[in-house]
Amino acid sequence: MAASNQVDLTLQITHRMGLEPLRMDSLRYVNGDGELYSVDRLSYLLSGFVLESWEGHDVRMEGQFAWVDISSRRSLVHLHSIPKNRYKALRFSIGLTPKFNHARVHSLHPQDPLNPQLNGLHWNWSQGYIFLALEGRWQNKKGELSGYSFHLAGDHNLNTVSLAQSLDLTESALCALEFDVNQLIDGPSSVGFDRDGRSTHSAVDDPLAVKLVGNLQSAWSWTGFDIVPDGGNRIKESGKPMDLPHSFTPYRLLLSRTFPVPPLPGDNPLIEERVALGEKLFNDKRLSLDGTIACSHCHQPAYAMGDGVAYSSGIDGRLGRRNAMPLFNLAWKSSFFWDGRSPSLRDQALHPIQDENEMNQSLEQMLEKLQQSSFYQDAFEAAYNSPEITSERVGLAIENFLLTKLSFDSKFDKSLIGQVQLTSMEKRGLELFMTEHEPRSKRFGADCFHCHGGPLFSDQRFHNNGLDDLSTRDLGRFQYTGRARDRGLFMTPSLRNIAVTGPYMHDGRFDTLEEVVAHYNEGLIRHENLDPNLLKHPPGGLGLSSNDQEALVAFLKTLTDDSFVSPLSSGLP
Repeated sequence: MAASNQVDLTLQITHRMGLEPLRMDSLRYVNGDGELYSVDRLSYLLSGFVLESWEGHDVRMEGQFAWVDISSRRSLVHLHSIPKNRYKALRFSIGLTPKFNHARVHSLHPQDPLNPQLNGLHWNWSQGYIFLALEGRWQNKKGELSGYSFHLAGDHNLNTVSLAQSLDLTESALCALEFDVNQLIDGPSSVGFDRDGRSTHSAVDDPLAVKLVGNLQSAWSWTGFDIVPDGGNRIKESGKPMDLPHSFTPYRLLLSRTFPVPPLPGDNPLIEERVALGEKLFNDKRLSLDGTIACSHCHQPAYAMGDGVAYSSGIDGRLGRRNAMPLFNLAWKSSFFWDGRSPSLRDQALHPIQDENEMNQSLEQMLEKLQQSSFYQDAFEAAYNSPEITSERVGLAIENFLLTKLSFDSKFDKSLIGQVQLTSMEKRGLELFMTEHEPRSKRFGADCFHCHGGPLFSDQRFHNNGLDDLSTRDLGRFQYTGRARDRGLFMTPSLRNIAVTGPYMHDGRFDTLEEVVAHYNEGLIRHENLDPNLLKHPPGGLGLSSNDQEALVAFLKTLTDDSFVSPLSSGLP
């Protein structure tokens, strides 16, 4: 709560398209050039909040930031510790000053709006943040479909919005703002996709970026003001630890300096007793109906906790319907399975036990077996505050174990700290990986970083990457959400250890990395759900030379962590 002489201010941001609420479901908007377009992503960072008093004094809210994202339904900005007063204007920046744009981000709280793993807006390891990302699809007058990807970034594109409004902040209040995307596209400097370009990555003096930045002020407006009893919550706190034993040993988790702080579950703290129990359960064949397979059957250290086949086999040789995902660096994920249907590791861990094509056993049958074991009675006693064996505790233990499976010691990681040098071909592959494909600006990279950027090499989001049309049997995330725009979308896998986690894609259709690169280079199937960052590429593909494709594969192979994938690994980091 604010101090007695201070109040809180909550900004509630509504996104609209002209007079209508912004919708994300189809090609429904028309720009000034007569081009149809959709909005699939709108995400941005706000900072530099300043209130101007009626006396002409500026009150700066130092160190307060916000991440707004329509897909995540993040539209509230909470500003704290504001002196009680009457104000006449609010100013804020879209983007960050150089001090924060280029600051180290690896110690930020998991719920900090600037945490790159939370907002997905960090440009790469050294170049700072994307200030605003607007992505979608567009159709020209001939009916040809393409994508657009507008990324405003760079210190030169920091933009300040000023809104005049009388605010009597004698109590905590709520202010309603509107962001009109129509004004961003068709504001003072109108933007045409064919005329001005289908992508920008904010190079200095890029005329498309200049237009978009110039339109930002006109896109914002006030719509309301109201007194509220509380200015809103701050950082969300983790849950209370569940069933901790009277005596336990904290697990020492070693993290990479390049990784952000993980959002570890507060209700399931890492302790050695629970990790050991989880490892035992993970490798116990009693979790399957006929006692023939364990979780480790499909998740083996030699394959970076995958299994090296397109479809894993369950009991009686039954085949699953998707490729088994490798299990590492899971602490940074917020949803699991290729379609994201599971919200936590503890929940995910119980699904294969019950799946008829995997272990085919009810939780009741599993518990009956475990309860007959004196070993497990002692192990549950050590890991919890009683010997009671429940499915919830099984999930918590496996979650504890899997959270310790970290991988961050590849050749690429070692090159970042000067322990080894990449070859010239590997360096060329890295350059291609981190360079956008934007012919308008004479950039001809591989554009991999949009979905696989950052130290985890995954944005942890869902994309359609052009494997099939939209009439295929496996419709991915759509089968979980039922939303048309999710047809054919799958979770972005991490590229760490990619050389040993084939075959590739959700159905294991590609045996080699060369086949994967060739798919993105020339094999995309274009349709309305294809990710905008792929749909914006020319219909013929990226057109990378054979040498550049070879270089890209060479770089991907530097992401293998030999200490993690070793068959001789004990299973613990």
